[in-house]
Amino acid sequence: MQDNPLTDKAALITGGARRIGREIVRQLHEAGMRVMIHYRSSADDARALQRKLNAARPDSAALVQGDLMEAEASEHVMLETIHAFGRLDALINNASTFFATPVEEATEDQWVDLMGTNLKAPFFLSQAAASALRKNRGCIVNIADVYGLRPLKAHPIYCSAKAGLIMLTRSLARDLAPSVRVNAVAPGAILWPEDNADEVSAQRIIARTPLKRMGTPAEIAAAVLFLVRDATFSTGQILVVDGGRQVVP
Repeated sequence: MQDNPLTDKAALITGGARRIGREIVRQLHEAGMRVMIHYRSSADDARALQRKLNAARPDSAALVQGDLMEAEASEHVMLETIHAFGRLDALINNASTFFATPVEEATEDQWVDLMGTNLKAPFFLSQAAASALRKNRGCIVNIADVYGLRPLKAHPIYCSAKAGLIMLTRSLARDLAPSVRVNAVAPGAILWPEDNADEVSAQRIIARTPLKRMGTPAEIAAAVLFLVRDATFSTGQILVVDGGRQVVP
C-alpha cells in the first residue's frame, strides 16, 4: 500500500449510496481511498454500505446527508467531509435526477429540479471544494451523460443540463488549473431507470450500440478511478463510456 498513490486520500461521492454511485464508492475505497458517502433519502442503503466498508477497513467510510438543491447544502457536505477526514482529494459529482420533459408538458418545477441536481449542485459543490482540492492538488470528476452530447427525444431539459455540465467541466478545468484537474465521464446505456422497465426500448438501444450490450456500473466506476488515479496529465476531458454509440448515426 505504500506505493499506492490513493492510500488514505479522501473522496466525496454525491449520490453514493445506490446504483452507479455505490459502485464508484466501492472501487475508490478498494483502491485505498477514504470515502464520504453523500445521500439524500437513501439512508438505509448508505448505512449498509458504510458498515461493509468499515468492516473491511476501520474508519474509512463516513456518511453525510443533504439535499443538494438547498443553498447551504454544499458547504455543509464539504465541512462534514473535512471534519471526518481532515482533507479532500477528489470530488465525484454523481448525484442526478432523470425524467422526461416533453416540450408541450414541461413545467418550471421540472426545470428547477433537473437543472438544480445536474448542473447547479455540481457547480456549488466544486466551489465549496476548490480550496481543499487546491491544497492537495486534487481532482473533480463529473458524471455527465452521452445525452449531453446528443439529444434524447422528450428530454430537452435533462439533455441541456448535462450539456451544461460538460461545459462546466471544461470551464472549471481552465479556472482551477494548475492545482486541480477537472474531467467528466459520459455514460451511455448503463442502468435502465427503475421506474421504466421498457424492455423493447432497451433492446432497441442495445441494437444501435456497436458492442451490442448494456454497460455496467463497474465500467463507469473504473473510468472514474482512472481519472482520479491515473490520468495525471488530463484535464477538461470528457471520457465517453457508451459501447461505441457515438460512432454510429
